[in-house]
Amino acid sequence: MKKKGFIISALAAGGVFISFGYPFFRLLVDGKKGNGSGSSRWKRLEHPRKNHPRNGYENKYEEGRAWCMAQAMEDRFLTSRDGIRLHALWLRAEEPERIVLLSHGYRGSSFGDFANMAKFLHENGCDLLFVDQRCCGESGGRYITFGAKEQWDILDWTYMLASENDADLPIYLYGESMGAAAVLMAAGHDLPARVRGLICDCGFSSMKQQLRDIAAEWFHLDHIGLLLLRVDLFCRILADFRMSDSDTAKALSVNRVPVLFFHGKEDTFVSVKNSVRNHEACAAPNELVIIDKARHLCSAYADEGLYRKKVLEFFSDSILSNTLFPDVR
Repeated sequence: MKKKGFIISALAAGGVFISFGYPFFRLLVDGKKGNGSGSSRWKRLEHPRKNHPRNGYENKYEEGRAWCMAQAMEDRFLTSRDGIRLHALWLRAEEPERIVLLSHGYRGSSFGDFANMAKFLHENGCDLLFVDQRCCGESGGRYITFGAKEQWDILDWTYMLASENDADLPIYLYGESMGAAAVLMAAGHDLPARVRGLICDCGFSSMKQQLRDIAAEWFHLDHIGLLLLRVDLFCRILADFRMSDSDTAKALSVNRVPVLFFHGKEDTFVSVKNSVRNHEACAAPNELVIIDKARHLCSAYADEGLYRKKVLEFFSDSILSNTLFPDVR
């Protein structure tokens, strides 16, 4: 009886130990929409609200969203490798010079995250594919995986673009925040040959590091090794991925596609140190542009002229030429 009681007590203690990670998992990984979900609690936190472009740039942000919503776009759907129905919208330019896939950030939307760039890109000869990340917009899914599975979604969308690229246009992948991290992770795989560059704004370097930063900066929790272990267990059991699957380092070490990095110096959502790490780890030609006085995803607002100039230079830069870099995929 004593042995049985010990086993029951041990199992109960183990259950309590593991369960302490569930609220953090639900807040960060649960993408279910509706009251009581991680999404509703997330929106009440200070840092997401403080860093949002609406804070200081509301008029321009809303104008950009309204422009996106007014455009006639084509629906695109595909099924993810784990069976989720994914959605995107394709906006064609009259005389396209390139195709740009837009990969929005954590719990975001393409119309919102790219509100200050979509019209500009379209007017400068870009066909645009507005991707709804899993759990967002019209895409399905229950869990947000911080790029672990989104990288494969981006890869599949890119191959869809390549298959419909009858004019053989160059393709660019443009990501913001988690969408930038997913783009960088996708670059560790075999991208279609017409992919000529990546634009990554405020991307993090790994899920583990991002959760450490959130715990320390937002909740003043400096020692969270055991908490991350518990969160990782729920990621594996409930969401079918490992936190270690969300990491840009390996992908960047083998990436051969040029990258333009942006980051706001005053970002308290994703620390600028992430883009510094990504910049230093990248094996391909790349440039890091840090915008003073810009918060998370606010660089395109804080210094609009410089931001747009850098993007156009990146499109036309000879560094993207296969003549100079014949081994670029």
